[in-house]
Amino acid sequence: MLPSLSRLQRYYLVYTGVFLLFIAGLAALEQNGMPPRWVGYAFLVFTITMYATIGVLSRTSDVSEYYVAGRRVPAFFNGMATGADWMSAASFMGLAGTLYLSGFQGLAYVIGWTGGFVLVALLLAPYLRRFGQFTIPDFLSARYGGNFIRLVAVGAAILASFVYVVAQIYGVGVITSRFVSLQFEIGVFVGLAGILVCSFLGGMRAVTWTQVAQYLILIVAYITPVAILSYNVTGVAIPQVVYGQVLAQVSQLEKTLFDSPVEAEVRQLYRERADRYAEKIMQLPVSLTHEREQLANQINELKASDAQMREIVALERQRRELPHDPEQARVRWENAMYSAVDRSKPPVHHAEAFPGETPEAQQAQRLNFLALIFCLTVGTAALPHVLMRYYTTPSVAQARESVFWSLLFIMVLYITAPAYAVFAKHEVFTNLIGIPITKLPGWVAAWSKIGLVGIEDINGDGLLQLAELSLNPDVIVLATPEIAGMPYVVSGLVAAGALAAALSTADGLLLTITSALSHDVYYRIFRPDASTQFRLVISKSLLLVVAIMAATVAAQKPGTILSMVAWAFSIAGSAFFPALVLGIFWMRATKAGAIAGMLVGLSITLYYILRLEFSNLSWLGLQGQAMEPWFHLQSTSAGVFGVLAGFVTHIVVSLLTPPSPEAASFLARIRRGHDREVS
Repeated sequence: MLPSLSRLQRYYLVYTGVFLLFIAGLAALEQNGMPPRWVGYAFLVFTITMYATIGVLSRTSDVSEYYVAGRRVPAFFNGMATGADWMSAASFMGLAGTLYLSGFQGLAYVIGWTGGFVLVALLLAPYLRRFGQFTIPDFLSARYGGNFIRLVAVGAAILASFVYVVAQIYGVGVITSRFVSLQFEIGVFVGLAGILVCSFLGGMRAVTWTQVAQYLILIVAYITPVAILSYNVTGVAIPQVVYGQVLAQVSQLEKTLFDSPVEAEVRQLYRERADRYAEKIMQLPVSLTHEREQLANQINELKASDAQMREIVALERQRRELPHDPEQARVRWENAMYSAVDRSKPPVHHAEAFPGETPEAQQAQRLNFLALIFCLTVGTAALPHVLMRYYTTPSVAQARESVFWSLLFIMVLYITAPAYAVFAKHEVFTNLIGIPITKLPGWVAAWSKIGLVGIEDINGDGLLQLAELSLNPDVIVLATPEIAGMPYVVSGLVAAGALAAALSTADGLLLTITSALSHDVYYRIFRPDASTQFRLVISKSLLLVVAIMAATVAAQKPGTILSMVAWAFSIAGSAFFPALVLGIFWMRATKAGAIAGMLVGLSITLYYILRLEFSNLSWLGLQGQAMEPWFHLQSTSAGVFGVLAGFVTHIVVSLLTPPSPEAASFLARIRRGHDREVS
């Protein structure tokens, strides 16, 4: 039996108090000499132990409990669980980092993700809850009829969720490799174990109550360092209120830094490097042979002159690291050329909207901004792991109310992220740029080993210039406590919060994938007579298989967290949004229209992402270099084309095919039904 609301509140208040006491205890131990690595281990062990305890206590063998938490989650806690489910590693780690690097342009993520919940509240959540059942493929199959659309929906749900979950597990690898000094690939699988203990035994029931606990940790972890930083810089510990003052200081620092002669010199050197790489690429394969011969000659000359062995070893290493063939050389040199081009560009002013050297470039920035907002908004309203949360409330009214709580809990982080970016940039500009490279703080070397920070003294002056510093957006939040010189316990707290964000979302995503496979494919299509016990065995087995596959892909470091997440949103939006919205509000929508719209929208989105991001797609029959963007839109906005094509295709095909006779009764039930129908 589920505890009462007041008892649940007491439980989580005690849990929060224990966590705060744990932080205070670690802080005291650090003051008395506890090594930083042990602080990291303590946070990792404590938090995963807490999540595992909740997961074990929430174990169940009931199908309704496993898939939808028995539909007994109060709106307040469902909103908190949705907030944790929603605020993935992308929100926790990637959002402030993207705002740091791109300034105003990064606000597209805040606007799009927030706007999506408005669509969820108005267009989808009440109708999905009134319908009942367990999954989004369930809804589409009931609305349009037949198993083929169920299979299409299952495929789209798995694809979007898998891309999303890879990003979360990648984030876990980054966290564990830095804060407990594990190798990245090993850290990925350690995080995988943390994910499985939360969801394996109890399904949605365990995931829900674990996510509530994870939200409490992640929001404390996110706000604490920026509040400390705000107090140190302004004397006020409310960064959301005072970061405008610091933004004005950052703008002044930008004017001084960006226009300095030494920064211009460094950018020119990178521009020249990019030109050299472009020339070598144009002269392939001759340039590769020439470079190999040139290194061989230098090595022979040094050997003949009895030079120091260190120089010979360095040249030998360069020769070994040369690309093996012209195609590999093209890929590697193109990446190096693009990196040099990026560093040679004039930096973007943080508060400048739609920057660009020409009106065409500014227009392209504006289009990308609006297109990304559109994709994130419709993607939010179509993500299966988010929509599934509204099956878990006791009633339709509580489904609506839980959307309100979701937005409130998410808002706390989203209004803090812009402040985080500004305070982090202020620290970098004032305490890092211009100092001797030999005196760089230890965190630079630590993050450089993971590949998220890059330092290069290209002009040889021994000082760090802004253009010589490369920061991956995923590192900003995690490194800010170290950048600001805070006690290591704050860094451990941030790592625990990032881990909570990644684990909570990964739990929901893995449950979505396995529910689609075990419930929608195995039970609904192949074995409708399967016993409850066997259905859960299948679901748990698939959970293990999918989790291991996702961890294997994440270990390959396929991209930044935010880009992978944006791809998932475009995939989900193009596959589900037209079919769901038209299925609820247009009686004339037909099965043929829905299937055609889903397939066309999904295909166009995937084609655009693959052709823009990957130059060699011979396994798909697509060879050659990556294509030019359509209307200058980046791959993160691919859903614009897919969603629009999906709507048009769905409408046209529906008008050309006969309507379903069951549509009227189905829509009457979900649009005018009563809570008692789905109790």
